[in-house]
Amino acid sequence: MNAEKKVAFYTLGCKLNFSETSTIARNFVNEGFERVEFEEKADVYVINTCSVTDNADKRFKTIVKNALKKNEDAYLIAVGCYAQLKPEELAAVDGVDLVLGATEKFNVTSYINDLTKNDIGEVHSCEISEADFYVGSYSIGDRTRAFLKVQDGCDYKCTYCTIPLARGISRSDTLQNVIDNAIEISSKGIKEIVLTGVNIGDYGKGEFGNKKHEHTFLELVKELDKVAGIHRLRISSIEPNLLKDETIDFVSKSSSFVPHFHIPLQSGSDELLKKMKRRYLKNTYTNRVSRIKEVMPNACIGVDVIVGFPGETEELFLETYNYLNDLEISYLHVFTYSERPNTEAVEMDGVIPKKVRAKRSKMLRGLSAKKRRAFYESQLGNTLTVLFESENKEGYIHGFTENYVKVKTPWNPELVNTLHEITLTEIDEDGSVRLNFVEELVKN
Repeated sequence: MNAEKKVAFYTLGCKLNFSETSTIARNFVNEGFERVEFEEKADVYVINTCSVTDNADKRFKTIVKNALKKNEDAYLIAVGCYAQLKPEELAAVDGVDLVLGATEKFNVTSYINDLTKNDIGEVHSCEISEADFYVGSYSIGDRTRAFLKVQDGCDYKCTYCTIPLARGISRSDTLQNVIDNAIEISSKGIKEIVLTGVNIGDYGKGEFGNKKHEHTFLELVKELDKVAGIHRLRISSIEPNLLKDETIDFVSKSSSFVPHFHIPLQSGSDELLKKMKRRYLKNTYTNRVSRIKEVMPNACIGVDVIVGFPGETEELFLETYNYLNDLEISYLHVFTYSERPNTEAVEMDGVIPKKVRAKRSKMLRGLSAKKRRAFYESQLGNTLTVLFESENKEGYIHGFTENYVKVKTPWNPELVNTLHEITLTEIDEDGSVRLNFVEELVKN
């Protein structure tokens, strides 16, 4: 490859996509490309797509147009979930040259013989049943935190979800490979690792190409906790039925794992949870939150919730709203239900009008702001450790405490990727905790 060629990347969607984009980017660099920011002129633009919501689909065309404005002759490549689900649709977008499905995305450089633009996008896709092997990924150099992929795919059959169609069956990285990747990440001076995957609580399934569990998620957590040089380990989204007491108790005593959990709920109505084919009911979720708060009173708990699912009457929505209002949680990620092809939910009766979905989404986002404010207020007076990030946002540097309280202080580049012990004293008008000064550096 020509060393003068430049490549840029744009990632839509989840932390897992970010980890995979970073791995794909390293493959390009190894082939002699120079990686540049997406806002810069490049010879190749790679867009890692998402198809969780309708909005992610629509954004793709806008991103393509923005890339072509920077270089109308640029070679455009689409990978990711949307590329697997609807490759022909993406290939038909004006300016797209190459579309790679789930099994091909990590071999993208082998598909580039030259960078001559195609009249019609070239597609290399597969049946999702062929996506039965594991490719490890992690992000390095993109941000203060590293996203470490430990698992891929999902065997659950939630009626609204296309992820099993886009990523295939549940399968895991080997325990040794996860540990090796964690060691490499820590050797780069990165202070925090976030464990990511589609269904990370299912870790161990398919570790050596078979369906049985060679290791459990708890075993993974225990082994990672032993790795020297990692200051923080954070568990990303984990299903409530797979978050066991033993894992919660271990995290509460760990020196590396932080007191922050993100647990999908999706609905506070047992009736809707059954329609969604979730693998738990509300009582299980309540028990998980109670257990966390029992052993980690200052833990941050985030919640995923869907509004506007078919059959969500006003009464059932209010059941969810009131349940969340009474629950000791810290914030919400609110998803407005959108119809996805080839899912069971798209055929269900009781379709909720878009305006009603929007109204309910706004109500839950308001509840989230209230919950976050209450959680932050509960932390005032506590002495915590903040990890500062690398961006200058309007003259401020931001960071997060171990329990995910967002703090800010006047911009100082020397603070980037450093850990400091601070006492939380006041909440700023933008909702973050404002620090007028930073106390003694505690860890390099």
